[in-house]
Amino acid sequence: MARWGCGTWRELLAGRARKRKSAFGSGAELQEAALRLLDQHQNLNDFLLEVQDPVKPAGKDGAEHQEAPSESFLVSVLQEQASRLGVPTAILAAKNVVTSIERICQASASPSTVPLLNMDQRNRLSSLLQSIKDLLASNVFSCSFFCQEMWKMKDPPVLEAVWQLYRGDIVGLGQLLESNPSAPAAVEWLCSGLCGLCEQAVESSGDMELAGHVLSDFAIMFLQNGFQQNLELGMKLEFKKVPNVCHAVLQRMLTWVLDAVGKEKQEDVSMLRARRFWLNVFSVSLYNSAVHLDSLQQFFRHTLMEVLTYNPLLKVSDAIHMQKEWSFTRTCSLLTTLFRKLFVAFSAKESICQLQQVLETHEVNWQHVLSCVSTLAVCHAEAEQLFKDLLSHLLIKAFGNYDVENMITAFLIARQAALEGPAVFMPYSKWFKASFGNAGGHHTSSKKALVFLFEFLSELVPFEPALYLKVHIMYPPFVPAKHRSVLLEYITLAKTRLDDLKVAIEDMGLYEDLSSTDESVQPQGQALHDVEKALQIFENTRKIPTSVIEASIFRRRYYTSQFLPALLRPRVLPKTPDVHMAFIDSLKRVDKIPSNLYSTYMQACGAMKKKMLQDGSQEGTSHSKEAVEQLKADLDELRVLIVEQAKHEGVLAQIAVVSDRLARVFCHSGDESEDTAFRSPIQIDISAPRLEACHQSVVDLLLTSFCQNLIAASYFNPPDRQGPCHSLFVKMMCGHRNLLPSLLGRLCQLIYHQGPSLNNAHILGLAAFVVHLSESRALIPEVQANFGISQPVPAKLLSLPEFWNCLLECRTEESFAFCMRFCTAAVSYFMCKFSSCSHEDLCALLPPSLVKKLQYIVPRLSLEARGILCKEAKTDLLWNSLSHPSLNYRRASLCLWKQARFQELLKEEAFQLSFREWLLLELEVYSEKDILSASERQDFHYWAIYQWYLPAPSASGGCDGDLEKACGIIINTILDSSQRLDPGICSRSKTSVNPGIFCKLQEMVLELGCRQRLLSDCTRHFLLEILQERLKDRKPGSALGEQLWRQQELLLHRRILVELPASTLIMPCQKGKKTVLDCEDFFRFVNSELKNVCSRGYALSYDITSHFFRGLLNASLGCNKFAEAINDVLTACQTKCPILLLSAALWWPNLEPVLFSQWKRLFGVPLAEELERLRELKSSATSFLSSGVDFSPSEPPWISAAFLHCAVQQQSPRGQEREALKRLGADTQQLLVSLLFFSLMDLISAKIAPKEGMDFQTSLEWSLEILQCLEERGASWPLLFHSAEKDSRQYCVLRSAASDHHIRLLPLAFYSLTPGFHHKLLIREQTFLYVALDFYIQLLQLFVEGKDLPRPDQVGQSPDPTEHGDLLEVISTARRFLLGVIPQCPAQSFGNIQVLLATCEELDPELGATLLHILRPAAAMELEEELVLF
Repeated sequence: MARWGCGTWRELLAGRARKRKSAFGSGAELQEAALRLLDQHQNLNDFLLEVQDPVKPAGKDGAEHQEAPSESFLVSVLQEQASRLGVPTAILAAKNVVTSIERICQASASPSTVPLLNMDQRNRLSSLLQSIKDLLASNVFSCSFFCQEMWKMKDPPVLEAVWQLYRGDIVGLGQLLESNPSAPAAVEWLCSGLCGLCEQAVESSGDMELAGHVLSDFAIMFLQNGFQQNLELGMKLEFKKVPNVCHAVLQRMLTWVLDAVGKEKQEDVSMLRARRFWLNVFSVSLYNSAVHLDSLQQFFRHTLMEVLTYNPLLKVSDAIHMQKEWSFTRTCSLLTTLFRKLFVAFSAKESICQLQQVLETHEVNWQHVLSCVSTLAVCHAEAEQLFKDLLSHLLIKAFGNYDVENMITAFLIARQAALEGPAVFMPYSKWFKASFGNAGGHHTSSKKALVFLFEFLSELVPFEPALYLKVHIMYPPFVPAKHRSVLLEYITLAKTRLDDLKVAIEDMGLYEDLSSTDESVQPQGQALHDVEKALQIFENTRKIPTSVIEASIFRRRYYTSQFLPALLRPRVLPKTPDVHMAFIDSLKRVDKIPSNLYSTYMQACGAMKKKMLQDGSQEGTSHSKEAVEQLKADLDELRVLIVEQAKHEGVLAQIAVVSDRLARVFCHSGDESEDTAFRSPIQIDISAPRLEACHQSVVDLLLTSFCQNLIAASYFNPPDRQGPCHSLFVKMMCGHRNLLPSLLGRLCQLIYHQGPSLNNAHILGLAAFVVHLSESRALIPEVQANFGISQPVPAKLLSLPEFWNCLLECRTEESFAFCMRFCTAAVSYFMCKFSSCSHEDLCALLPPSLVKKLQYIVPRLSLEARGILCKEAKTDLLWNSLSHPSLNYRRASLCLWKQARFQELLKEEAFQLSFREWLLLELEVYSEKDILSASERQDFHYWAIYQWYLPAPSASGGCDGDLEKACGIIINTILDSSQRLDPGICSRSKTSVNPGIFCKLQEMVLELGCRQRLLSDCTRHFLLEILQERLKDRKPGSALGEQLWRQQELLLHRRILVELPASTLIMPCQKGKKTVLDCEDFFRFVNSELKNVCSRGYALSYDITSHFFRGLLNASLGCNKFAEAINDVLTACQTKCPILLLSAALWWPNLEPVLFSQWKRLFGVPLAEELERLRELKSSATSFLSSGVDFSPSEPPWISAAFLHCAVQQQSPRGQEREALKRLGADTQQLLVSLLFFSLMDLISAKIAPKEGMDFQTSLEWSLEILQCLEERGASWPLLFHSAEKDSRQYCVLRSAASDHHIRLLPLAFYSLTPGFHHKLLIREQTFLYVALDFYIQLLQLFVEGKDLPRPDQVGQSPDPTEHGDLLEVISTARRFLLGVIPQCPAQSFGNIQVLLATCEELDPELGATLLHILRPAAAMELEEELVLF
């Protein structure tokens, strides 16, 4: 039948009337005939599908018009047919509508029933719905009868048809379901339709949106009727079947999903997608205000319980064995998605409470429970602490009631959470130690509790994986001594189980940390870690670690099968042997590496180098390209989730996916295993960080992803509204311990080496990354920084903030600009990201080094920041402005500086840049490359020192206005800066100091000197006090390290003293009315410290010698009798500091013109007596050697000897010394002995400091000449070496002038003179044997201790092995000499050697026996006779 409207029918009739003459007499007759015709041929179903004319627009009177005849035509037809059939019109209408719906639903071309209509069906149904609305408006349609008739159809209605009836306000879904006589049939129809709907939605993208609307409306109906609240139940009682139907449908659909969880690999992909589509029912946003929140939570709570208790077939033993496969990333995505959606309706605490309640009241599916634990731990940042609380609660209940169920629940949850890595939950080993490894554990309350624990652990043993057994053995529970047998019994049982698993405890790593959950990398990965740890120990101590030696003996199998192969992995050997090669060589020398294995290793390394040269590339990456590509895809998906706010709930899950992918990528790399100890420091070569190409590509992927995520998210929201995704992403990265060295190394490359070349986007991203990395610093070990220079002592371990401070250098114009940009971006991001945090939380999270860098840079570059901030200067720095192309970072940093909250941070002690820290930063600046000009830098120094730090209180890092305190801080900081192991500083001279800082120090010292001259009673030499305090406060370290540090420190002390005004060395003080010069402090400092850094042994360097004498002249200006004051000081030097006079003798050719010129400028009168005497001694010695003039020694003779010795050394050519010695008078014994002493000092200097120009052979010949002269005169020269004899006290002054090192090496020089020792000496000098034996013992002690052996003067260079040979040769010579002369010595020579006998017997038993034989002849004879009897 054609689709005619009522108006069309009238027009047709009218038209036909005009065309022909009517056979009817009137219009009434015509109309009646037409009605009869229609009545005979009408079809009500087609009438219902007629499309009615739309309502015509309103006329002038504002009323809508529709012609009356057409408005009631359908109704009149229905009424007429109903009257003919004798049924109510509403019943007839409903019946015909059902028939029409059935016809529409059956008109599909699909062979099977589908839940959605095609386009033609949808259009016809739309027309039918319009007709039904007209019938309802005329009150001729029965909804209740219609609902009943719907279920009588031959085939159930299509799901969309029912939904369209609901959306068209024809009939409610609940009313329709209630009218179904069979509830099971209704459930079956709904489940079938909903399953088909999900399948059709994922197969056709065009149907996805409509299917979503259908599903959401049905879901709302299910919750409204199936999970009604009490109030709603009281109000609506018309539905009795619907709640049960809704419950049953939701249960069936949940089962439909859960059935696929265990069959994910077998299921078709489209079927899994269909089930995932159903999970949209659990989206909280779906319900909005349509469902009461309590109903929604009740539904989610019920679903969670059903999931956790679904099909509980697995036993606890299965869970123990299989739980590793149920981690977040390995669990079926359907299940994790379901859990994540359910958790949205609850807080983390509520979710864990629900889990706890189910565990306590139901039998559970352990796979689902443990997957739930993993999902909770990953997706809720606060879940870690909540799980700790739950575990504590479970253990309390377990030990309170001796309940095994609570115990196993606690252990399974702890292990499952630990599977997600340390970024999510503490390692199982750490939890086990914290729970049972101390006396405060629950198991220590009684013996019964202890037995309960070990019985429980014993029951687990048959099912335990090897990893957990290792944890229990290596970190056993605390057990009182009296119950030790219980523990030993368990350990025996556990080891037996390990043997069954073919995992010997002997194969465990040397430094194994059992925090890993990855057993697949054992034991090779652990061996790699052991090698790394052993190399660290070897590098720090230069000794083979004890654990390695022990393993080579007691754990031979692990050592040979795992450790050595890991150590001897072929590689391209460096040109200069590194620590790795040194370690291998050390092991080989002690026969800990078989020769054949070592040869194989070297051949493999050579082959690798050859291959590298042929291929033009290093060893190929072992990363799987496919795995890296998958990681990149996962990171791209993460970016989509972060940017799209509607998908934020999936961010945490995707981060876990990335984490799992990252673990797989590094696993493929063959690098160290994930169980590397978190306590091991990370080694970073700051000067040249090296990364494998494969590792760098992965790190670059992660850093790029983070930066892109941040920038993309910042387009839509400021950092404080971006959620925790960035923090969790970085925390996830920190959980991968084997990633951290590459990550920090790459950051070192980018920040330290490439920083100035980075653009704004890079800086913003890296700055934010550093902020979040610092937020997770608890997961990052300390950093052992290598600065690419010789380090005689182990480098200091750096915390993460100290590491950032090290990377953000401020030395050149470029580095200043970069540091300002980076720190401004980092602190601005931090303050925006954590804007809602309290002041205390901000202080705890923000790395102080970033704030201190700004505190240093901003005032340095901005005059405005040096002033007092006005109160109204409370400017907010918008995060978005930092990424603006026209950003001026100076303006941005000043804007940040003015923020009130930033200024509040600067008041905290942790963020205050102290005067010392400011100085350290300023001393690093390269003046020639500074961002400031010389005048600008001078102005800045003046402001910082005099206006800021000097008057500032010490509580804020200042000096309290104390100039002396400020000087002390400057001096200590200069020395600390020079001692720092820093590539930038070490590239310059160790003794070069920022001239601007030294200029300010000189000003302060002069001002203090002026003040001290006004204070007549001031006798303190504060400058020397500062230097000596540094030497006293030194913490003990290694012997070599301490020796080298002290040597370097004293050289710096000397340099500082020379740079300061010369007069500061001497203190003018008032004694009565007389001004005298006090040098006591300087004398003590020279005698105790400075003399030990002079290479000549008996003379200071020229610079400090000249400085003292010039200072002496300057200081004497303040004395009334300046010449007398100078004479007093030089006379005091003879007894209190003779090395100053010896130094003057050595340097007099250079010193004389300087002093005489100064004397003329200052005084213009004849020289002081003592200065004149020194000049005369020099002149006399020179004349004696050159022209044969008599040489008359003055008192004391050693001064004359010093000038004569130095004249001999400076004479060219040499060769006349022998004749000169013969010309000396008969009363020159002390002079000759002193000459011998100075020659022996030169002999030692030639050995330990050959670069000073001393020749060992020449010095030896000169010494032998002097010795021969002494022997010819019968002089008692051994007294020089015998401090105990009264007659030797005249030579004590010489020994006091020599350096300690030279005195300790005096035995070496003594035995170099053995060719000059005559037999008459043994008879003449009774003390000779004592001296010779004492020096021999000292030689042996030198060799045994090794610390004072002669070594090159280069700092940090190892001793030459040939010098050990020299010492051994001297020892052999000395031994032969003693064994030869002892029998020839008179009895008087043995009188005082008893004190040496015990030491001699210990060090040289043969020599000791020889002495004993001579000392006790009777006892020795008896011993011989007894030996003969046998």
